[in-house]
Amino acid sequence: MRILLVQDGEWRKKGPHHQHHLMELLSLRGHNIVVVGFDQLWKKENGGLISGKEIAYNVSRFYKGSNITFIRPRFIRLPLLDYISFLFSSRKEIESQIEEFKPDVVIGFSGLLSNYWGMIYAKKNKIPFMYYWYDIIHVLNVPKQFKYIAILLEKIIIINSTAILVINDALRDYIIDFGANPSITKVMPGGIDQGRFNPERFDRDLLRREFGFNEQDIVLYFMGWIYEFSGLDLVIAELFKLGESASKIKLLIVGEGDHYQKLKSLVNEYSLEERVILTGKRSYEDIPMLIAMSDICLLPAVDNEVMRFIVPIKMYEYLAMLKPVISTELSGVVREFGYNNGVLYIKRPEDAIKKALGLTVEDLSRNSDRANKFIDNYKWDHLIDEFEAYLNNLIRLHSR
Repeated sequence: MRILLVQDGEWRKKGPHHQHHLMELLSLRGHNIVVVGFDQLWKKENGGLISGKEIAYNVSRFYKGSNITFIRPRFIRLPLLDYISFLFSSRKEIESQIEEFKPDVVIGFSGLLSNYWGMIYAKKNKIPFMYYWYDIIHVLNVPKQFKYIAILLEKIIIINSTAILVINDALRDYIIDFGANPSITKVMPGGIDQGRFNPERFDRDLLRREFGFNEQDIVLYFMGWIYEFSGLDLVIAELFKLGESASKIKLLIVGEGDHYQKLKSLVNEYSLEERVILTGKRSYEDIPMLIAMSDICLLPAVDNEVMRFIVPIKMYEYLAMLKPVISTELSGVVREFGYNNGVLYIKRPEDAIKKALGLTVEDLSRNSDRANKFIDNYKWDHLIDEFEAYLNNLIRLHSR
C-alpha cells in the first residue's frame, strides 16, 4: 500500500501523535509512506529568509526499523507569510507526489492547508481521501482574523472526504454537526505501546530518590505541549495559595510550548522552584520513566472549544502506567473514560491540588486497578490491524 499523508506540521519535531504510531507501524508491515508537512516551529531555529525544500529519507522516530519519507516544501520565514507561502508550495508538492508517487490513498491529519490540497488532488485523480480528526484545527491553530476562512476550508474538506476517522464519540458528534456525513464517519481511538508503557519496567522508589522526591511527596505529573489553556498556570497559582497545607505536593511538568515561559515566570514569582519542576522537552523514551515516579497524572485543561471534545493520547499512556488521572470534566474525556476507569474529575483546573490532597492510599490503589482493566482494550498492536484493514477496504471500495 502506498500512502501519502499530508499535515500542517513538522513530522520530526512534535509528537508522537496518532499519525506517528499508525504510519510507523504500517511502515514496519512493509507499506510505503510519504509525508508532506510544514515546519510550524521554524522560529526556534536560525535560518535565512527562505527555507528551501527539504526531503528526509528513512525517518524513524518511535519504532525502530520504520521508514518514513518526510518532505517539507519551501516557505518564507516570516510570520503570516510562512503559512501563505506554504499554501502555494504545498499545493505544488502534493500535486507532484500524487503524479510521481501514485498513492493508493491520501490521508489528512488535523490540518487545513495541506489537507485542502490533499483532498482536491486526490479527488481529481480518483484516489480516496481520508480525513483523520483528533483536534479542532479551525479553533486551535488559526489566527482570529482567519477563523471564518478556516471554518469554510474545514467544511469543504469534510464534505468532500471519502472517509473520516475521529478519536472519540464526542468528536464524532461535533464533526457531524459541522457537516460530516455520518455514514462515512467512524471512531478509532488512540492507543498505547505496552512495550514502552509498562510499569513493571521501573523501580519507582529508586527513580524518586534519584529525582529528589521522598515517600511523603505526592507527585503530580503533566506532559505535553503547554498551551495557555492547559490550566497549569492556575494549578501553580493554587499551589502557592494553599501554602503549607499543600507542602506535600510536587508538580512535575514535562514539555514545552507557547506558555512555557509564563510558567517559568510564575514559578520564580511564587518561589516554588523546589515544588514545581519544569523539565522542558524530554525524549519520548524518557516519558514512561517519568510517569512511573509520579503518583497522579493531570489533564487540568480549561474547558474551551479546543479541549472540550478531544481525548489526548497521553490519557491512555497515563492509564497504561496504572496512574490515576485528575482531569477537568471535559465532554470528550468523560464520554471516553466514564467515571469508574481511573479518571477523577474536577470542575476547574485549580481544583486539581485539593483533589489530589483528598485522595487516600486506598483511593489511589482502587483507581490504579480500574485503569489497568480499562486500558487492556487499547493497544496499538490491535488498533493497527483495524486501521490497516480499514484502509484496504477503503481502497478496494473506491476502485470499483
